[in-house]
Amino acid sequence: MADVSYLGPDFDPEPPRRPRFRPFVLVLAALVPTALVGYGVWQAVGDSGEGGTGRAAPTDAGSSSVLSETPGASAGATDDGKKSAAPSATEATESPAKSPGTGPLKGRTVVIDPGHNPGNFRHTAEINRKVDIGTNRKECDTTGTSTNDGYPEAAFTLDVSRRLRALLEAQGATVRLTQDGDRPWGPCVDERARIGNKAHADAVVSVHADGSATGNRGFHVILPGSVDTGGADTRPIVAPSRELGERIAGNFLRETGSVPSNYIGGGTGLDVRTDLGGLNLSTVPKVFIECGNMRDPKDAALLTSGAWRQKAALGISEGIVSFLRG
Repeated sequence: MADVSYLGPDFDPEPPRRPRFRPFVLVLAALVPTALVGYGVWQAVGDSGEGGTGRAAPTDAGSSSVLSETPGASAGATDDGKKSAAPSATEATESPAKSPGTGPLKGRTVVIDPGHNPGNFRHTAEINRKVDIGTNRKECDTTGTSTNDGYPEAAFTLDVSRRLRALLEAQGATVRLTQDGDRPWGPCVDERARIGNKAHADAVVSVHADGSATGNRGFHVILPGSVDTGGADTRPIVAPSRELGERIAGNFLRETGSVPSNYIGGGTGLDVRTDLGGLNLSTVPKVFIECGNMRDPKDAALLTSGAWRQKAALGISEGIVSFLRG
């Protein structure tokens, strides 16, 4: 069901503007009761950058393990810290799904899309190649941003995605990752969309962190706008994707205590875009979440905390569970 506090126009990214406290107060008042009453029953357990507004090349650090507190573990490391061999770009593009357990999400498939790849910056020719996103052609992928101290967005997205996978699998879901630090670069944004489509996913969430100016703080969830051109037709997924995004936003706010973005979305925590290939080419409900601004010191302190990343994963998980349970 839609939360009226999340109604907004279909627009491309707004230019950064001064924080607005009144919308935040209204949104916070609207969201918290909704999250507690409507979603509390099903708690989980307990381009120009595709998705972002500004990007900076990461350092040579890679993905951190699912329970790591210290950012910047080596790329391609498995959860037990052992180095895994990276396949060639022509090898399997999907991480194999683990056997689902029992629980309220048994029989449901969720695809998690960790934004970017720790190795992208070593493969600039490959990721700069243009691909068809329906509305036009755009770079295959980008390097992502990083904190001022060098913690890469690609490491953050993998860590949160692995935590999210564990939470959803504990609920019985079949979970696929578009990449798990198991390939040297990519996948491209069009391939990321196809992975969700091929899996006939009940929900797809692309995990990101933004790279905006200092003082720009908070999270926002990016929803697909209505597109019907070229190979893209998002019209069937606009409504369910909005519901998925609203539920994730409400639960993310509750679990992390983070505020909705003060520079995108007019204080609603939601943004509608039609220029992202990962959304344009999706045939299943899909959203992006920008968990915070890596370039703001206060947000960066949260994003580099393993304890906070667990809260972020829990908030996203509870939003997905709420969406899938209706």
